[in-house]
Amino acid sequence: MPKYLDFRKEIEDEKLKDSAETLKDGGIVVFPTETVYGLGACMWKETAVKKLYEVKQRLFNKPISLLVSNIDMIKEVAKDITELEYALMKAFFPGPFTIILKKKDIVPNIVTANLDTVGIRLPANEIALKLIRYAGFPIATTSSNISGRPSVTSLGDVMSEFEGKVDCFINGGPSEIGVASTIVQVIDGKVHILREGSISKEQIDKICLKYNKN
Repeated sequence: MPKYLDFRKEIEDEKLKDSAETLKDGGIVVFPTETVYGLGACMWKETAVKKLYEVKQRLFNKPISLLVSNIDMIKEVAKDITELEYALMKAFFPGPFTIILKKKDIVPNIVTANLDTVGIRLPANEIALKLIRYAGFPIATTSSNISGRPSVTSLGDVMSEFEGKVDCFINGGPSEIGVASTIVQVIDGKVHILREGSISKEQIDKICLKYNKN
């Protein structure tokens, strides 16, 4: 029987710490972010990440992003970060923004589908941020829906789908934004938008223009 935590009115930190322990032990947790609900696992445990793929029915050649709680956590898993990449992160973190960075060798290949890059996001959701902090490591995360189906913005839409397949459900109410994050990658000094979410191309262009002026 999976745990069910209801934090719609108040976040209970001790219970959230217990959920972080579930991640440390290799469990799968469903939790809210400001974009959509996520499925999370410990990035360091290959068996947990494999289970994440299996629960979502995701192909293993599709990489999984990492959620972090601060810049220092990014430096643990990414390298050769450019000034433009830092400028973008400063502008849009925390928020619905994922940036593809060069990964350090310590990042398991199962997370990145054997690519030399990794997606990083710093969410703007208190429950998600506290869960990451209490875990003490970046959380391997993908949207909490079966691959090919729409992302979900409330826990009720996901519980029946994953009942008996995950270890903990955290209810934080409806997602504030309800749209998956914008994904970008900087290649040869130019920003490529791989997926446009609530952060628009125009917003990103403004940051690039400001950066180039400096």
